Amino acid sequence: MNKVFETLKVRGYINNYSHDEVIEKLNNECLTFYIGFDATADSLTLGHFVTIMAMMHMEKAGHKPIALLGGGTTMIGDPSGRNDMRQIMTKERIDHNAEKFREQISRFLDVENGHTVIENNANWLLDLNFVNFMREVGVHFGVNQMLALDAYKNRLEDGLTFFEMSYILMQAYDFLVLNRKYGASLQMGGSDQWSNILAGVNLIRKTEEKDAYALTFNLLTTADGIKMGKTAKGAIWLDREKTSPYDMFQYLRNVADADVKPFLKLLTFLDLDEIEKLTNVEGAEINKAKEVLAYEVVKMVHGKEDADASLSAARSLFAGNKDSENIPTTEYQKSDFENGKEIIALIRDLGFVKSNGEGRRLIQNGGISLNDEKVADFNKKVTLDDFKDDKLLVRKGKKTYHQIKLV
Repeated sequence: MNKVFETLKVRGYINNYSHDEVIEKLNNECLTFYIGFDATADSLTLGHFVTIMAMMHMEKAGHKPIALLGGGTTMIGDPSGRNDMRQIMTKERIDHNAEKFREQISRFLDVENGHTVIENNANWLLDLNFVNFMREVGVHFGVNQMLALDAYKNRLEDGLTFFEMSYILMQAYDFLVLNRKYGASLQMGGSDQWSNILAGVNLIRKTEEKDAYALTFNLLTTADGIKMGKTAKGAIWLDREKTSPYDMFQYLRNVADADVKPFLKLLTFLDLDEIEKLTNVEGAEINKAKEVLAYEVVKMVHGKEDADASLSAARSLFAGNKDSENIPTTEYQKSDFENGKEIIALIRDLGFVKSNGEGRRLIQNGGISLNDEKVADFNKKVTLDDFKDDKLLVRKGKKTYHQIKLV
């Protein structure tokens, strides 16, 4: 077996683990483990991709991953880290999201040959008999212990429902079911899941009298403390329709210097010696490492063709060539601009800002340009006169471009 624990540790994944035996078992045995994905959106994010990378390291080392889709648990929603109750989603929406997750996960892990299993906890949670469930599972949970957990303690003043408190029981039961069905003995997840995962570990040890283990990953943030994969426009999605390959490339190409090395370790399979050479540089030379980071991630998520196109577009814009066919482009009808289109409405359409107020501030600070001319008035209307050969290049700041093409 590969020494996968050391691999995960040195690359910066590991936050905590429940028992010292985890290290020996990961390095010397073949473990079946699982990670859960609640289907709260219709795409995974770049933050999820870090978790998937850890699963790929585990799979390469000979361990057997289970990706558990939360078709059942998403009906309630995890209260961890929440100040209020999550919005209740319809079963149809949850099922749709879970299928999207299944498609995306299957691109990275070997589902086809059975090395990775994708399950859905809706298969056993939605038809549970409440009384039987409480007799088998609920009897092992002390209310006082649960209320001491941060996920619940922080909510007591504002109100905490039994509906939400049941989430930890359901996640623990997931671990029990996967242990019985597949022999899963390890659950992995973000550090915010520590209490939920330990609940499953303890449930298996009490009911099955078997060893079970927990291992959590660091919650990944940038050097500025911002959750990785978050921008002013929102999350960086793995779905190309929600975040284009070019936009993903640009996000990674523009990360802070301090983030390049840890991101290369977490988001690529590059050898650690190569990462050290790329990042042990001074000044503008770090931009080469940023380019490698962006290229490698886009290649894994979207394929070499999109990575090549994104790299070409980025280099073309850096060199001053604004006519690259790989620049993100949106087509509009000429009629959309015949009577003028408000600049703030336009940049909201393009995803540069999320609100009119944010748009006004951006323009007042000189952050929007049309064909390399800064927009000075946030009341400006964009008309056909602003176009050159039916094209208009909109730039946010110095590095974010979007081309509008009239059809």
